[in-house]
This record gives sequence, structure tokens and C-alpha cells, in this order.
Amino acid sequence: MTKIRVGIAGYGNLGKGVEMAIAQNPDMELVGVFTRRQPQDVKTIRPETKAYHIDDAAKMTNDIDVMILCGGSATDLPKQGPEFVKLFHTIDSFDTHAKIPEYFERMDQTAKAAGKVGIISVGWDPGLFSLNRMYAGAVLPNGKDYTFWGKGISQGHSDAIRRIEGVQDAKQYTIPIEKAVEEVRSGSNPELTTREKHLRECFVVAKPGADTAKIEQEIKTMPNYFSDYDTVVHFISQEELNEKHSGMPHGGFVIRSGKTGANQETKQIIEYNLKLESNPEFTGSVLVAYARAAYRMSQEGVTGAKTVLDVPPAYLSAKSGAELRKELL
Repeated sequence: MTKIRVGIAGYGNLGKGVEMAIAQNPDMELVGVFTRRQPQDVKTIRPETKAYHIDDAAKMTNDIDVMILCGGSATDLPKQGPEFVKLFHTIDSFDTHAKIPEYFERMDQTAKAAGKVGIISVGWDPGLFSLNRMYAGAVLPNGKDYTFWGKGISQGHSDAIRRIEGVQDAKQYTIPIEKAVEEVRSGSNPELTTREKHLRECFVVAKPGADTAKIEQEIKTMPNYFSDYDTVVHFISQEELNEKHSGMPHGGFVIRSGKTGANQETKQIIEYNLKLESNPEFTGSVLVAYARAAYRMSQEGVTGAKTVLDVPPAYLSAKSGAELRKELL
């Protein structure tokens, strides 16, 4: 078997998730992880994994088939995506929804010029949830989409709390409001505000002497993060945060509520649900499946930026077309 040679650019929680996922796929091999830190200071999950400085990646274009980019969407990927797709076929998890069209155009232009494939915005939302919204909308054109996230830890919102003066540490959970979920599942197609769909629950460790009332007020009034939601704030010790909130669970569900029939009298509900104990490990697994797809598409001469909406589903699987037809149809 000719193995797909994979590199990982960025070695935080997501990069570690990708490393573990590659180990579960016998048709792939990990060439190494590329980091901005000193390679000798990086402790990898698997002892045989090699670490390189990120500047060394450009010297290894003949050694890597697909580079999986594990940087953040705010500052890393907008710069690294176009840089790396000049050198490798790439996969990334760019998840700033409003900026995806702009990022796609930049990646598409660069990837086509370099003769590479760059699959962007891979993960579960955007990603698998996007696919389910598309499939459900195509099947039930007369209907509405509803997306709920959680219960799970929001990395971005937790980070926003930690940046408040007087905060030592924090974790924030996004929680779907059950009443809204039940209304949607009933097929009544409700109009729901942001506040009616999700609750935000915050667990905060304040620095000694900090004004907790001021911190709570800053959290609840923070625009773009908490001001549009009902938000609950708990102040706890660092020990309790470490003991009870050290994991990275997440998940959510996409529901399409539609109607069919001569007079639109028949209710139809499509639902896709994820319950994740580890968000980065699961997202890493999705990225690895799409790395396989990028390699296969490149073998067919495909170039340019792609999204999950553009990738044939069979290209994600290590199984052959004959095996998939026999086992899954």
C-alpha cells in the first residue's frame, strides 16, 4: 500500500488530535509536526513523531503529500493558508463563518496558481453540519434549518473571559435551551431569537482581590460574545476548575423541519446529532479524512480551493468503491 504522507502545521490541542487520528488510519503516515517553538522543546503524543521548526516545511515539499493546518482562524490561518498551499495540498479548519467566502477566494487563486488542492473550513461546524444543512435543504426545500451547539466548552468565549482584567482562568459552556429544541422537533417551525436558543454558563477563577461584580458585569455585557444571551456566571477556585472542567467536550445538532404533500400537510424532520467528549480529537479525525480526499483529488489533477460541499463522500473513506457499495448501500 502506498501511504499518504501527512504533515501537521501547528501543535496545540487540534494538532495533537490529528496526530492521534493519523495513527488510526493505516493508509497514512505522519512525516512530522511543524511548530513555531523550538522542536526539541515539543513533547509529542507518540514518541516516534518527529518535530520540526515551521520554517523547515518549505524544504520538505517532496516528503509530504498533504499538510494539515492546525492554527487558529483569527490570525494564523488567514496568513498560513495561502502560504502553505503554494507548497502542499492542504486541509484547514477555518471557522469564521462570515469570512469564509473571502478566505475561499484567496485560497482558490493561490492554490490554482500552484497546482494544489486546498480544502478549507473542515470540521463539524463548518464541516459536517454544513453538509447536513445542504442535504436536508435539498431534500426538503420547503422548510427551515435550526442549528444548536452544546452542551460544550467554547474555546473562543472562554478565551474572551480570560482576557478580562482580574480573571485568572475561565471556561464557558454553550447550552441549548430545551424548550426551543422541543419546539423545533415538534415541526412548528418557530421563529427563535439568539437568546431563545442558547444559554451561556461561565465558570470563572478571579485573581485575589479582584472585583467579581465588575467581572460579571463585563462578561454579561460583552458584545458579540455574551450580550445577546442569557448568561450565568459562577466564581469558583482554580482547583475546582481543574477538577471539574478540564475536559473539552462539545457537540450539537442540526435540524431541518420541512413539509411535503399536495397541500404541504405532511411534517418531515431531519436531525443530525453529535456528542463529543473531546472536540479537538474529533475535529482532528475529520481533518484526517479530508486529507485522504485531498490526496485523491490531486491524483486526478484537481486544483484550487474546495469545501466539504465540493468533495465526493466516497473520497473520505479508506475503503474502495466496491467495498462501500457492498457494505453501505
